[in-house]
Amino acid sequence: MTSLIDHISQGDEADILALNNEHAAELSWLEAERLSYLLGEAFYARRIGDLEAFIMTFDQEANYDSPNFIWFRERYTSFIYVDRVVVAAHARGRGHARRLYQDLFKQAARAGHALVTCEVNVDPPNPASDAFHAALGFAEVGDAVIHGGKKAVRYYVKQLVA
Repeated sequence: MTSLIDHISQGDEADILALNNEHAAELSWLEAERLSYLLGEAFYARRIGDLEAFIMTFDQEANYDSPNFIWFRERYTSFIYVDRVVVAAHARGRGHARRLYQDLFKQAARAGHALVTCEVNVDPPNPASDAFHAALGFAEVGDAVIHGGKKAVRYYVKQLVA
């Protein structure tokens, strides 16, 4: 049976925080208060099953200070920014990330958005994520070095078909 995609609730936050922070090198470390705040700002935040995976995204109106989000806001008037997608180690290889993205694309299009954006680490490298995003139809549009030179990223956009 395929696990259902569902909204993230307050009761999920401790588990979301733990899963996020297991992957802080790829994402960024979060404290509980910051996670609650971000979930309140999110355009689309969903989980699969008993937290096999989660995604958190923002539209251009979000009050969010991420340098990556700001990079997109300075260049695009309307977009959905994928801030983080995590699949738990025990649930990898089941297509969860692809399902979350496909559901996001539908929700974004329904809300009138034509562009979904994200970034992928260059340093530390994440070739699996580069390949995944390319397979979903994302195209590279820029890059940056952030966090005082500790991280380099590649920026991607995907045009949604109306």
